[in-house]
Amino acid sequence: MNPNKYKNNSIAIGYISALVAAILFGSVSTMGKTALATIDPLLLSSLVYLISAATLTPLAHRTKFTFKKKDYLIVLATAVSGAAIAPSMYFFGLELTTATDTALLANGEIAFSILLAMLFFKERLRLIGYLAVTIVLVGIIIVTTDIPFSSSIPVINLGNFLVILATVFWAIDNNLSKNITYRVDVARLAQLKSLIGGSILLLIVFLMGISINIDATQLLYISILGSVGFAASLYFFLQSLKRIGTVRTILMFSMSSVFGLIFAILFLKEDIRIYQMGAIAIMISGIYLMTRE
Repeated sequence: MNPNKYKNNSIAIGYISALVAAILFGSVSTMGKTALATIDPLLLSSLVYLISAATLTPLAHRTKFTFKKKDYLIVLATAVSGAAIAPSMYFFGLELTTATDTALLANGEIAFSILLAMLFFKERLRLIGYLAVTIVLVGIIIVTTDIPFSSSIPVINLGNFLVILATVFWAIDNNLSKNITYRVDVARLAQLKSLIGGSILLLIVFLMGISINIDATQLLYISILGSVGFAASLYFFLQSLKRIGTVRTILMFSMSSVFGLIFAILFLKEDIRIYQMGAIAIMISGIYLMTRE
């Protein structure tokens, strides 16, 4: 096969994978908001990641187990950060805020991933890149504090703040995962991360004595959340990360906020408020500048 043709095909698959991941993850805030009506956030986080691990197991077992010793520490770090801390904060935050705000704040993952890449992995941007990251962060601040639309004194919404913290830990996960996807099959990596993270959270659920009574009507939401919202989106995200790198993947993945808004409007009947429209415009401008970078 022509090497250039193979490379172009791989890049195309990378972009398509990122878009699919964005659509699937965009559904999480809407389905999660519905499930949280009767399920504890920690229990929900645990279940969706364990279901994610089970969903990915058939794909993972078709590959050879080729980890090096140092890879185990990286996998553990990504699991704790991206499959234990991040989802628990995300669902605690989602419980306290709207699905539309949560979908918008998911863009924080872009800015934080790039900032961490610059701080710890020596990636560099030009002036326009730094400006783009700043603009996205301004949009995040508007959503988090609802300024200057609701009052003269900005008040931080606790739910929004927790969602922001979740994106920070997912950003840590993204940068660590980038350094291992070149050596480890993405299905295996996604499965292990989900299994470890879900198991840690389930242990915490038992230690805290959280009730595990699940309504039969919520079982469908949990199953879709785990298999589609997390397992499938994580698999396609890592496929994209492997083929087109961190920045391009994150930029494409930022479309998840748009799909999240659409799902929240269609299925939860949430309204888009003025400050959200302003934040959307600001974030899209920042993301556009990032693509120019």
